[in-house]
Amino acid sequence: MSTPRIEVEKGFTISRIIKGGWQLSLGHSEGNTRTALADMQAFVDAGITTFDCADIYTGVEELIGKFLKDYRARHGRPAPVEIFTKFVPDYDVLSNLARADVERVIDRSLRRLGVDQLDMVQFSWWNYAMPRWMDAIHWLRELQKAGKIRHLGGTNFNTAAVQAMTTSGVRLATLQVQFSVLDHRPEKELIAFCQANHVHLVCYGTVAGGFLSERWLGQPEPLPPFENRSLVKYKLMIDEFGGWNLFQHLLLVLKSIADKHRVSITNIATRYVLEKPVVAAAIVGARSAQHLDENRKVFAFQLDAQDQHAIAQVLNQRTGPAGDVFDLERIKDGPHGRIMRYNLNQQATD
Repeated sequence: MSTPRIEVEKGFTISRIIKGGWQLSLGHSEGNTRTALADMQAFVDAGITTFDCADIYTGVEELIGKFLKDYRARHGRPAPVEIFTKFVPDYDVLSNLARADVERVIDRSLRRLGVDQLDMVQFSWWNYAMPRWMDAIHWLRELQKAGKIRHLGGTNFNTAAVQAMTTSGVRLATLQVQFSVLDHRPEKELIAFCQANHVHLVCYGTVAGGFLSERWLGQPEPLPPFENRSLVKYKLMIDEFGGWNLFQHLLLVLKSIADKHRVSITNIATRYVLEKPVVAAAIVGARSAQHLDENRKVFAFQLDAQDQHAIAQVLNQRTGPAGDVFDLERIKDGPHGRIMRYNLNQQATD
């Protein structure tokens, strides 16, 4: 089974499943470099050639850089991969960010990855009230013109912010956002704007940190403390969606559709997002290649009108989440904002 690809800019295609890097960061993985490198090769062999990382994912750019170096040494040619990284300045430096700071971080990513040009830099900004974000995206644009960056994207910006950047003359090829059967916020305004301006969505959270799976079907509502911060994050999203009972109803419907297509709830949840307009790819946050074949089953079927209607019947009962993309998460003293880590670059080293 081949992994489909999609063109997000002229001459630049990506795999419709993207290998996520967050769980490889130090503190989220066991640090087994050999296994991580073998897993990267397994993903590439399966046609999943697009990797997502970030300057704040401690150790991940370096790990991918080692894979790229080793691949070239073994095969005598560059690895056939596309690397999406991010520029995420710490909250504490937003008001004083300078162009030199931006270039220093981009140069660091180039050095860590061992490349002459970054395929995609996805810009992120914590607080719109700190107006230097418009300066920062234009400084990134200058670095793109200088050849250090091939394409620019964004991460977690709402419709108004994407429109402001577009109006100012910045071309965003992609926008990384949370999008799932639980979180419909991109459908409110963002998708229509992206359709009109040829911006593709790259989506994370499509399986809600594993909540959208058979594991949670029929289970009692979990109570804190949770095993990890991801479960905290997506349990909050379930609460916004309408609560545990409605979530269980959704899982039952997804399970019936999964049984019909002989796949998993996770496959149905991912396919649901991939079939939305302007969605280019879904990020799979797998620690390893163990579930690689399972993830690729998402391309073995399509949701039909009956499936879509059954899902819509549940979604018509939801109560949220409210607002546009990432608006709830930007409320620093709110339940979603309080779990964020705002200054991860302070842990990052050269």
